[in-house]
Amino acid sequence: MRGLHNDFEPYRQVESRLTQLETIGHSINKVELIVMGGDWCSKPHEYQEFFVKGCLDAMNRSISDTLEGAKKLNESTRIRNVGLTFETRPDWITQENVDNMLDLGATRVEIGVQTLSDEVLEKVERGHGVTETAQASKMLRDSGLKVCYHIMPGLPGTTVESDLATFNLLFSDERFHPDMLKIYPTIVVKNTKLYDWWVAGEYSPYTTDQVVSLVSEAVSRIPEYVRIQRIQRDIPLHQIEAGLDKGHLRELVHKKMLTDGLRNPTIRFREIGHFNMRSSQKVDFSAIQPVRRNYTASGGKEVFLSFEIPDLDVIFAFLRLRLPSGEAHRTEIHEKPCSLIRELRVYGPVVEIGDRNPQAWQHLGLGEKLLVTAEQISQDEFGVDRILVNSGIGVKEYYRNLGFSDLGPFLSKNLR
Repeated sequence: MRGLHNDFEPYRQVESRLTQLETIGHSINKVELIVMGGDWCSKPHEYQEFFVKGCLDAMNRSISDTLEGAKKLNESTRIRNVGLTFETRPDWITQENVDNMLDLGATRVEIGVQTLSDEVLEKVERGHGVTETAQASKMLRDSGLKVCYHIMPGLPGTTVESDLATFNLLFSDERFHPDMLKIYPTIVVKNTKLYDWWVAGEYSPYTTDQVVSLVSEAVSRIPEYVRIQRIQRDIPLHQIEAGLDKGHLRELVHKKMLTDGLRNPTIRFREIGHFNMRSSQKVDFSAIQPVRRNYTASGGKEVFLSFEIPDLDVIFAFLRLRLPSGEAHRTEIHEKPCSLIRELRVYGPVVEIGDRNPQAWQHLGLGEKLLVTAEQISQDEFGVDRILVNSGIGVKEYYRNLGFSDLGPFLSKNLR
C-alpha cells in the first residue's frame, strides 16, 4: 500500500517509511532496505539505478546527480543503508544480474524457490526448476551475497509429509543450505488459478492446525545458522478464501513447539533481544563464549562463527565466512585465492552512529573478535592470501578503519 500511496516513487516511499518509524520512536540511523516484488531482475537496468538512487536520496535527505554520488554520500550521512536486499526468481540469477545487483549495493538476494519438487513446480507453472535454484544459490554465495529462500508449503501436489521432506532436503543437500527462510503457507485468494481449482474441488489447502504442526516440526529441524525472516505473508485475513485463517502464525508455532517440547534452534528466536522479551532471566556477559559451526554448501566451505551463551541458548553476534567454490565468476574473487565474509552482525539495542555505550552488546568488541577469527581461519586453514567483505553501503567506513580497502563492490584485506 505504501507504494500505491506514493505512486511507486522510490524517494517518497522511503521518506514516508522513515518518517513513520521515527515518529513512533525508532532510531533510523541504520536502515536495511528491501526492494520487494519478486521480479527485480526483469526490470531495465536504467530503472533499477533510478529506483535505488531514489531510495538512497531519501536516506541522504539530498538528491545526488548520480547513483555513485548517492552511494558515496550515504557512507557518511546520518541515515545509513546497512543492508540492501532484492527479491527475484532463481532463473533470473545470471552473472550479469548478480553483477548489477552488487554494483547497486546488494548484500542479500531473496529467491522464490517455493518447493524442491520439479513435479510441483511444473504443476503450478512456476517457470523454473530445482536445477535453477541450485545454480542460483552457488552463484550468489560465490559472489559474497546472503541467500534467502521463499518456501511455500501446501502447494498443489504436496502433502504434509512431502513438505516436511522438502524442509529436510533444504539442509541435507549441499546444493541448497539457504542462510535465511521466508515460509509462506499456501492460501487461496480470488482471481487466481488456485482459487479456480479450489472452487472446482481440485485443490484443498492445509488447515490452520496442519500448518502450525508442519511449520513447528520443520523449524525444530532447521540448523542454528539459519534465520527465519517471516512465517506468513502479509495478506489481510478477509481476503483469504481458504487455508490458514490466523494472522499470528509465528506465535502459534512458538506455542506449539513449547507444548511439544521442541527446541527452536533458529537465529531469530535465539537473538538476545528476543530472549529478553520472553524471559526475565539475568544475562551474565562473562558467560558469552565463541562457537563454530562448519558445513559444506554450493561447492564451497562455510564457517558460521558466533558468540553465544549455550546454557541459555542465546546468540549475541555471528559471522558467515565462505571459501568459495572454483566456479566464482567475479574477478576479485577468482584472480587471487580469497575467502568471503558474507555477513557480520551484532545484536542488541541500537546505538547511534558515532556514540559508544559500554553497556550495549555492540560495544563488547564481539564483531571485531569475529573478524580476527575469520582472518585466522582464512589464512591458517583455507590458505588464502586475502579476505573480502560484501558490506552494506553505510558500513564501509567501519571496515576501512579495520584495514580493509575498496576492491570493486567489495572491501579487501591482504593476509600475507
